[in-house]
Amino acid sequence: MKQIVIAILSGLLFGAGLAISGMLNPEKVLGFLDITGHWDPTLALVMGGALLVNIPVTRWILKQPAPKVAASFTLPSLTQVDKPLVVGAVLFGVGWGLVGLCPGPAITLLAGGNLQVVLFVSAMLAGLWLQPILTNYLKRAFQPTDA
Repeated sequence: MKQIVIAILSGLLFGAGLAISGMLNPEKVLGFLDITGHWDPTLALVMGGALLVNIPVTRWILKQPAPKVAASFTLPSLTQVDKPLVVGAVLFGVGWGLVGLCPGPAITLLAGGNLQVVLFVSAMLAGLWLQPILTNYLKRAFQPTDA
């Protein structure tokens, strides 16, 4: 139960941060990404502020013997920059640049019932579902044959 409460509180804090920072406004995000036009640098300040808080806090937390609500810390084991990571990052960036939404703000904005947001999240979920299917197909299609 403690983990559920912490997850809910973390989600609420994350959503509040998105709302206060302006990340829920696609126009503000697009203004930040438009570096050759009317660039709005305020989201860079938000990201910089987040890093200034997150880096020392994360370092401090990882020095603790164990987390408060789990047996041990779970850290990513994959640290290589590989082709799937780069392709995924490019697709993420293109999607973010086209509509000014990324997964966190889009899921938060679902509560408003905006049809465009519903379509965006639906397409995002379809992409998440299709990705392993497409990846497996491409691996088989381009696998060298023993001829």
